Amino acid sequence: MIVYDKKLLDNQILVDEAQTLYKGGFISKEQKKFVQNELPVFKSQENILVRIGFFLLSSLLYGSICGAISIFGISAENAYFQISFYIFAVVGFAGSEILAKQNFHNHGLDDAFILGTIMNIGIAIAITTEGYEAVIAFFMAVASICMFLRYLHLLSMLAFCLSVTAFLFYQMFEFGDIGKAILPFVAMIFAVFFYFLTKKMMYSLTKSYYLNGLLLANSFCLVLLYLSCNYLVVRELSAELLGAEVKPGTDIKFAFFFYAFTFIVPIVYLAQALRTKDRIMLWIGFLAIGFSIYTIRFYYAVLPVEVALTLGGLILFAIAYFSIRKLKEKESGLTFKPDRINHSDAFLNAEALVVASAFGMKPEVKPQDSPMEFGGGGFSGGGSSESF
Repeated sequence: MIVYDKKLLDNQILVDEAQTLYKGGFISKEQKKFVQNELPVFKSQENILVRIGFFLLSSLLYGSICGAISIFGISAENAYFQISFYIFAVVGFAGSEILAKQNFHNHGLDDAFILGTIMNIGIAIAITTEGYEAVIAFFMAVASICMFLRYLHLLSMLAFCLSVTAFLFYQMFEFGDIGKAILPFVAMIFAVFFYFLTKKMMYSLTKSYYLNGLLLANSFCLVLLYLSCNYLVVRELSAELLGAEVKPGTDIKFAFFFYAFTFIVPIVYLAQALRTKDRIMLWIGFLAIGFSIYTIRFYYAVLPVEVALTLGGLILFAIAYFSIRKLKEKESGLTFKPDRINHSDAFLNAEALVVASAFGMKPEVKPQDSPMEFGGGGFSGGGSSESF
């Protein structure tokens, strides 16, 4: 299924590992360059701005090709309009194949053709089915997962996750008000099921080619699980889908459950992340806590904004201060020591810079060596000897 040469994929993994070891200070720059020179890899682009530039350039090329085809088919009018986006999807797939054969991977040029293929399939199905949302989401999910499996394209995996979620939602809408009412619980069960499914698939991988895509899907499930029963999301969707108006002194059904879910799940995320040392889950947990606080303030503004921000800042400062005091001497596990691989000592460097700026300290400068050599004397002074 994968279009790329497996040897190049293995080489790319080794080069990425060498780059990681170099950043951590485990190997020298010469060793890293030796690995890069000895192992041929893909034509990729790590600079996100340059990659966006290539994406825009490739999008212009893709659009020009589709426009040129439309010049010949526009005379057919409605008949051409019915099939035009299928043709554009074929053009996108052909362009993706050509770029893949030339070893372009995560470059920007290939992104436009891969994502364009998925988008054009969605538009084509929308025209054919006259806007049947569930069918559109289904075929976009199929196209997205096929593009990911063939080209190892992470954005295609994200499109697959969004399409599958949309398909689930639209299918629940088919059951009317009952489906809309139980949608939060169905989405929660769906997220939990696919979280453990992707986790199991990651553990059973023999080759790591699909690991990043499964990790993205796994993280998406965590976000979906939290948002599925978040109080703000459920209440606003109830008003939008069911027209349920919450009058003063009343609340939505199962409000206690949604309140508890909004605050318990982020805490579970943090505890599990600290236990398993899962950095992605840790960040998702922090963001979920922030959104939980926003959820409550959205409906119950107990304090003015400036007072709430001040108190929140003091609480966060106290938590950070005592956490650093407790963890700064630990050498293993959860620690405040710099991470050699991920360069988490950047905060420590920033702290040193701030202190130096505040107290007017300047870095020590080594004086330039004088071109005149002195020495040889046994007494103080110029140091001249009898041979001078």
